[in-house]
Formats: sequence, C-alpha cells, structure tokens
Amino acid sequence: MTQTDGAAAAAHAAAPARRRNRWDATDLGLIAVFAALVAGSALIAAIPVGGLGVPITLQTLAVMLTGLALGPGRAFAAVGLYVLLGLAGLPIFSGGRSGLGVLAGPSAGYIIGFVFAATAVGWLTVVVLRRTAGRPGKLRALLLFASAMVSSIIFIHGLGILGMMVNAKLDFSKAFLADLVFYPGDVIKNAVAVTVALALHKAFPDLLIRRVRAAGTPRPVPAAAAPGAEADSRP
Repeated sequence: MTQTDGAAAAAHAAAPARRRNRWDATDLGLIAVFAALVAGSALIAAIPVGGLGVPITLQTLAVMLTGLALGPGRAFAAVGLYVLLGLAGLPIFSGGRSGLGVLAGPSAGYIIGFVFAATAVGWLTVVVLRRTAGRPGKLRALLLFASAMVSSIIFIHGLGILGMMVNAKLDFSKAFLADLVFYPGDVIKNAVAVTVALALHKAFPDLLIRRVRAAGTPRPVPAAAAPGAEADSRP
C-alpha cells in the first residue's frame, strides 16, 4: 500500500464520523419546532407573582424538555433562536413582550438563563444516557430529574436572582425570597419534562439515543496508523 492509498483509507474511515456530526434538515426542523415550543409556553397560563411582575409560565418545562430531548448543541440553538427572535422584536416573551428593553427588566436573568440551562441539561442528559445504558429505567429517570433540577437552579434561578439584583435594585436576600416562589412549580415541571423526554427517547430513538450510542462507538483505526503501516507504505 502506498502513502497515497493509506491517506485515502484514513479519510474514508473518518468520513462517517464527520457526517454524523453535521446537522441535517431534520436537526434544523427540530430546532425550529422546539424554539416554537418554548415561545408558545411563554404565552400559556402566564401568572404574574409578586410586585416585580415576573410571571409563572410553562417555559421551564419547555426549556428543560428541549435539553433533555435534543442534547446540548441543538438545545442551545433552539433556545438561543427563541431568545434572539424575541430580542429582535417578535412578541414571544411572557406577556407578549419583545425587544431589547426586556434585558433591562426583572425577567432578564431568567431569559438569559434559559439558554444556559437547556445546554447544561442537554450535556448532562448525554452523560446520563451513556452511564445508564442497560441500567434500570428508574435510575435513568432519577438522574435526569436531578440533572434538570441542578441546571435550572444554577442557571435559571441563579441568573434570575442576579437579574433582579441588577435591574430591580434588590439586595440578595430580597431577590432570593422573590425567586423562591418559582421552586414548587419548577419541581413539578422538571418531573413532567423528564417523563415526556423519556417517552420521546423510547418512541423516537433517533432523536438522541442512537446519536449518543454512535458517538460512543470507537472509530475504526485508519489503515495508515495500523501496526506495520510503515512497512506497507513503501512503494
């Protein structure tokens, strides 16, 4: 085998891995669908609480479901698309709000936190799916719920509190107390999101399960790197 032949074999072996990493039309469609889901959840049953006007919505459920269902990359794109469209002027934030002015309001931290939370829970979901392959379904559900709670507490609640401190001029204790009202609902919404995500994984394994399996499959060793390749590469 010549060096040229070895290089061609290596490129051929690496080609499937590169193709798997690309987003196709289905991925783009899923990103658009989940961005629309997050937008719709912001407008359904929005209940203002407290004096700051930060409402209780179904957004946490939609955001966490996006990460649980799509994994980190596509979840980041879907929720990021939602945020960008809202900032660009579409009335898709809670209460039909839109525009850059939202970033000066008390909800700003929550909106920004959605992007990070969806990405974080998506990454943790991939880890959980790999570690629980062949394990009892209850263990997977418990770990996914824990992943959703940790992601929402750190990013949605954490940045939400920071946003109220900056934009509403609250000290930490008052912002923390204002944020506590969202916890009971978020526990329920995260549980529902995990339940729905597990059903989606079972019904549509191509959505994420098979991607995770494919990513964990060892890639074939290129011919040029195989033992004895140096001897075979001579003309």
